Amino acid sequence: MKFCVLANPEKYSIEEPLEEVMNWCADNPVTVYVTSELQKHFPKAIEKAALEVTQTEKEAISQSDIAIAIGGDGTILHTAHLVKSESIPILGINSGKLGFMANISTDGIDKALTQVLNGTYNLDRRVMLKSEQHDGSIRYALNEFLFAKKDTSSMITLRAEYDGEFINSYWADGLIISTPTGSTAYNLSAGGPIVMPNTPVMVITPINPHTLTTRPLVLPSNRTLRILSENSEHHTLFSCDGTTIPAGNEIDISISESNFEIEIIQLPGQNYFETLRNKLMWGVDRRKS
Repeated sequence: MKFCVLANPEKYSIEEPLEEVMNWCADNPVTVYVTSELQKHFPKAIEKAALEVTQTEKEAISQSDIAIAIGGDGTILHTAHLVKSESIPILGINSGKLGFMANISTDGIDKALTQVLNGTYNLDRRVMLKSEQHDGSIRYALNEFLFAKKDTSSMITLRAEYDGEFINSYWADGLIISTPTGSTAYNLSAGGPIVMPNTPVMVITPINPHTLTTRPLVLPSNRTLRILSENSEHHTLFSCDGTTIPAGNEIDISISESNFEIEIIQLPGQNYFETLRNKLMWGVDRRKS
């Protein structure tokens, strides 16, 4: 079996789990692909495994059966955009803080890798949203598209239309257009609902709206949502999964469900509700007796 290991080399919290992964790989019949940059930053951590060094992450992914992403959900997002055209599963090992998608703890690495090698896992498929700008540029998001104010203390005004029908003009600090996967990210912080993955919907969540009765809205994702700026073009930032996208002088962006699915490895005994309970500490009584 062939693994590629992806991680942010600037994050030294990855060193210990990276070494554990490599030690396991050295004792098992796998080949590991890593970038030269990762090898340069952590030469001792990866020296034992049967190694293939590539110049780019994309090259490592193209030659692998499984992508192992070590870090937080930001690393999973980065990996998702790299693998979306390759259709290889992602195993997320959490060296960050929360990690809804990177849900393998560092003390469970050996067991997780053994289950992957034996094929005893399920694939949790997550659909991405697609945005198309007025100039034809297309982007994809696993978590969310964000329209936010920039270079101003004033609110911005964004017009939303769905399937050709007017929804509302939002006067707010911004709008989050979230996938079900992204519902536990920025959307949750902004007061949006948690949506179970694979539900065929997208969520519009206003950020600090001027009118308090303006609430999040859940829409089927099989039709097109259009977001336009109303006299706020120069003060509106557009981003995709945390990456700012040049929107030019006109905000006119259509959003719908894409044809891309990201496959996240889910091990036996793992399920979405367990992840919610653990990460959000549901049912934990913090009161002192």
